[in-house]
Amino acid sequence: MQAEVICPHFQAQRCLSCRWIEQPYAMQLAAKQAELKRLFADCRVAEWCEPIASPPQGFRNKAKMVALGAAHAPILGIVSPNGQAVSLTDCLLYPPPMQALLKRLEHWIQQAGIPPYRVDKAKGELKYILLTHSQAQDAYMLRLVLRSEQALARIQASLPLLLADYPNIRVVSANIQPIHMAVLEGEQEIFLTTETRLLEEFNQVPLYIRPKSFFQTNPMIAAKLYQTAQTWTQSLAPNSIWDLFCGVGGFGLHCTQPDTALTGIEIEAEAIACARASAQILGLKQIDFRALDSHHWSEQSVAAPDLVIVNPPRRGLGVDLCAQLTLLNPPAILYSSCNALTLSQDLQALKNYKIQRIQLFDMFVHTIHFETLVLLLRAAF
Repeated sequence: MQAEVICPHFQAQRCLSCRWIEQPYAMQLAAKQAELKRLFADCRVAEWCEPIASPPQGFRNKAKMVALGAAHAPILGIVSPNGQAVSLTDCLLYPPPMQALLKRLEHWIQQAGIPPYRVDKAKGELKYILLTHSQAQDAYMLRLVLRSEQALARIQASLPLLLADYPNIRVVSANIQPIHMAVLEGEQEIFLTTETRLLEEFNQVPLYIRPKSFFQTNPMIAAKLYQTAQTWTQSLAPNSIWDLFCGVGGFGLHCTQPDTALTGIEIEAEAIACARASAQILGLKQIDFRALDSHHWSEQSVAAPDLVIVNPPRRGLGVDLCAQLTLLNPPAILYSSCNALTLSQDLQALKNYKIQRIQLFDMFVHTIHFETLVLLLRAAF
């Protein structure tokens, strides 16, 4: 069988990020479903849903490119396994318009005379380019991760050249990351445009993208994930919902009705500001989004809601938060996970619950990774 996507960078061993790209996509999806079922082989699952497939290319809305080369010949991409700088502006994960903009950015960096950061010499200014696209607006957010503010004047002077070609670049910011380490971003964010966030929309629910707030990178699958969460929880008719690790509010806002009391907890203040703005657009009144640690906040709570939604990072909920949820004992938990291994470990700790439904969402094509949505119902003893 032939691979569905032919990547010249993978064939030449210049980029090995998409390790499964030479497998036919149907085989990739089947392998992921088999791995998920293996991890849950000892669990009673009332309903296994069919996996949700992604387009095999052109599906990503965010590009993270290392700035390489020199000011007169910049390269946006990665360092290959053999140590060579490789431009990935033509990466097939990105839609063609995004590829064209990435290529234009290489030329603009040259025009602006911004020296890429040299790790070996600890010199230069531009470390990364982070580009995010909103389908709803067909607009972009461009972040320049810099070593210092030294290149800001050149960037500001040259920015009109770029915006003349791409007026749909709505948000531009410079992030200052002075540490000589593989750290993606620093604390300081300097906006170079009046707009500071992008509006995206999934299933008629507005969601905002800000520089430091997490946002799903596969918008088609993200929309289906949120829609499924909404469908699964509608029959529960919850009067109160907690959305822990809520990010910009995608899950909670999808699952909330006008008369539902929703509390969203997220440690990143920028994300909470976005969630509040979305709730305001939707006209929701019984909403309380707070920039707090999910575990510490739940420890202070004495009464459980009708539904708890959790979407933790790859490390999962952990023993302590699972114990706290078990103690609170809400009627239902909706768990979205990007790491099926820690998900399975957490579900073993949530002994009061039965797995009503489970579904795989292929958010990360050509890799071993995937998203899983699980509906847990409190078991009757």
